[in-house]
Amino acid sequence: MKKQLLSLSLLISASLFLFSSCGKDENPPAPKTKTQLLTQSSWKYKSSTVGGAAYTIQACIQDNIYTYAAAGTGTIDEGATRCNAGDPQTSSFTWNFQSGETVLYISTILFTGGSNTFTLVSLTETEAVVSQGITLGGGPTQNVVVTFQH
Repeated sequence: MKKQLLSLSLLISASLFLFSSCGKDENPPAPKTKTQLLTQSSWKYKSSTVGGAAYTIQACIQDNIYTYAAAGTGTIDEGATRCNAGDPQTSSFTWNFQSGETVLYISTILFTGGSNTFTLVSLTETEAVVSQGITLGGGPTQNVVVTFQH
């Protein structure tokens, strides 16, 4: 009887040891920085809104591909549709975060009527949401929210 009790105790102890070592990793990886999130892959236009309503960006801008490098440089590929026939297929820009990484500065203006700075609304592994005041058709400046995706 003592042998069976000892065997049972050893089996229970071994099981507890094995199950407790299968727990969560004690040191999960550090979250990615905004620079890492922005530079990990190219971005494409997904959607845009003004005042919560859908806003259509020109087709020649919708197919652009934006690639950011960690060194603060980047490229824009015009995609299949160019706004002007004489535009180069790719162009370079510089970029940086400003105001505690809440503003993204890009050395070239991406949208007609816009500026070089975007307020960073959110940035995740798969989606970047920015906003910018854009003067639409000579009217008042309106806040346009643009979503990009990988």
